[in-house]
Amino acid sequence: MALWPKGAPGETGGIGAEVDTTKPGQDPAGKRVIRLGNVTNPTLTVYTPAADKDTGAAVVVFPGGGYNILAMDLEGTEICEWLNRIGVTGILVKYRVPAQPNSPRGGAPLQDAQRAMRLARAHAVEWHINPARIGVMGFSAGGHLAALVSNNFNKPTYEPVDAADQSNARPDFTILVYPAYLTGDKEMTTVSPALPVSDKTPPTLLIQAEDDPIPVEGSLVYYRALRNAKVPAEMHLYPAGGHGYGLRSPVAPLNTWPLRAEEWMRSLGLLRK
Repeated sequence: MALWPKGAPGETGGIGAEVDTTKPGQDPAGKRVIRLGNVTNPTLTVYTPAADKDTGAAVVVFPGGGYNILAMDLEGTEICEWLNRIGVTGILVKYRVPAQPNSPRGGAPLQDAQRAMRLARAHAVEWHINPARIGVMGFSAGGHLAALVSNNFNKPTYEPVDAADQSNARPDFTILVYPAYLTGDKEMTTVSPALPVSDKTPPTLLIQAEDDPIPVEGSLVYYRALRNAKVPAEMHLYPAGGHGYGLRSPVAPLNTWPLRAEEWMRSLGLLRK
């Protein structure tokens, strides 16, 4: 489904055709990763679990890629397929990249994220999901985008385009996996001003490895901000595993993070039928 019926707001195009930018030798562990670039026509794709497993919960998924590309399989389709296995509808968002010149890093992507959340609620009956159990999940830059929409759901970023924009853009829960760009200073002691954490921020789960080249301090300061705002939060830090692994990591115990995420969702009552 196209996110925007008449084209994305402010989108001028002119950056070339949408293309997989992966080059030879960029296949970690011998398995190809789709690095999709030049996205100007954002979409969402719904992955539905088997009827006998369906819990009614849904997760809007934002792949990472530094706001330059989207790791569409590693942090997108594979994640939605895993969500289906635990009875959750996966809603994969192909948001606009690369970042537009002279605009905030998450400017156009935040518009796409808000719109995706509103469409999910507007189509809840059609997609057999509970409108009170729709969360977000993001990886790396997609984690930053998930945090953006979790803290800026009431911030107007575009003019309403149809009835779906009357729906609430606030996620009911948030999962951040090796999130990027969460800090607001070089010393990495404060949360980015773009992430105004409050008591309205959804319950949040953070997952990261301590040897991640994206400093783990980002998750630490964000977790502290959640605690200060009395937002229910859980964090799992692992000693090794690096960055950009999705569900493919062979490193234990990091490769158990999907089980921790499932347990956390279950603890919130999200996986009951």
